[in-house]
Amino acid sequence: MSNQIKLIWDFRGASAHKIAEHHAIHLKEFIVREDIKDSFVETEQISSMYSITYLIVDESLMNPLREKLKPHRGQKYLKK
Repeated sequence: MSNQIKLIWDFRGASAHKIAEHHAIHLKEFIVREDIKDSFVETEQISSMYSITYLIVDESLMNPLREKLKPHRGQKYLKK
């Protein structure tokens, strides 16, 4: 199995979680439209003022997706 990457978008402020959830909708539409296999999108509320949305993809897709989607940051994804 190849390595996976977690592309992350950070949202801060009183509406952070709502914005993160909305961003996740668009990312899910993108992976369907682009037919990206073995990927998934999640949101996580870190605190009442900070949430993230992340997209897990195969490492081979990192560079093209980083150019198209402009994530704030990324890291290797380690399955739990």
